[in-house]
Amino acid sequence: MSDHIKLFIPGPVEVRRPILEAQAQWMIGHRGKPFETLFARIQPKLRQVFFTQSRVFISTSSGTGLWEAAARNCVSDDPAGGVLAAVCGAFSERWADVFERNGKATTWLRVPEGQAIKPEMVREALLARAAEPNKRPFEAIAIVHNETSCGVMNPLAEIVSVVKALSPQTLILVDAVSSLGGVKIDFDVLGLDVLLTSSQKCFGLPPGLAFAAVSDRALAKAATVKNRGYYFDFVELEKFLQKNHTPATPAISLMFALDRQLDDMLAEGLEGRFARHARMAQRVREWARRQFALFAEPGYESDTVTCVANTRNIDVGALNAFLAARGMHISDGYGALKGKTFRIAHMADTTEEEIQTLLDAIDAFLAQAG
Repeated sequence: MSDHIKLFIPGPVEVRRPILEAQAQWMIGHRGKPFETLFARIQPKLRQVFFTQSRVFISTSSGTGLWEAAARNCVSDDPAGGVLAAVCGAFSERWADVFERNGKATTWLRVPEGQAIKPEMVREALLARAAEPNKRPFEAIAIVHNETSCGVMNPLAEIVSVVKALSPQTLILVDAVSSLGGVKIDFDVLGLDVLLTSSQKCFGLPPGLAFAAVSDRALAKAATVKNRGYYFDFVELEKFLQKNHTPATPAISLMFALDRQLDDMLAEGLEGRFARHARMAQRVREWARRQFALFAEPGYESDTVTCVANTRNIDVGALNAFLAARGMHISDGYGALKGKTFRIAHMADTTEEEIQTLLDAIDAFLAQAG
């Protein structure tokens, strides 16, 4: 068995050796000039990846922390306002739950797992809200762009167009945890208000950092919201960002790795990176249709993780044991989909050749299993 198991799971992803080694630099203080220089070097590169001229906050947390940031900063406690939460799988359901646990009035727009949130569904929800007495327009809409649990990628641009037309005052909050860096999301062109992601997905970094592009109007909204906490307070984060600092001690070693990885991402070229992800996705989808079936609704399949319907009822645990002997690992289905599906991630720095090696290995397992 190999002493290194290459990860083809949707996070934490495989991390290249040079990125791991970048974390081993000598420690620096987080209130001195060396850190300010590091932060100032990272910020414009992050903005390129987010396609924004706006700020990108850096949080020492998982993306879940920025879910809470969006809830606490962008939605007041007024029950007449609240948030429209688009739910199409386990993670979007969890984000809706985060809003509710923070006391925000939450309206669920839900579809079965495997299906996508359609623009017309959002249109109907916004029109229904407009017809409700004693209600204001939603203060925000929360959308998970890429639902990792079931391999669905929601049509973000079309949804945003509907919101802009029918409820322009509604803030648009987007979770792109498993897509940003692998798929182009133009924060400024789309006119988003919060776009968040994590380090351990398409960025190809270890877990521990999260990033959020935040618009001026989201920042202005935060300034009006009481009880938004401290650690994830956008106003506090902005105050420190202006000085190339973070309010609390950040994961400095991870920021060294981030600095190096951003250089490598930009050297590859963002459009080239997106194209590579699309080619890997196409290769896995073609294989899955031939050997099994796809779980995601046709036309809404993710470009970063493929959810395969286990139509042959294979033992996913046995498959992973077979793959482990060959130095590879994939992901079982998530939650209620465990055993019914399995997931193959094709994101970050994974190559097309590595994907083909994985698929060949699964084919060998299937041939052996008969």
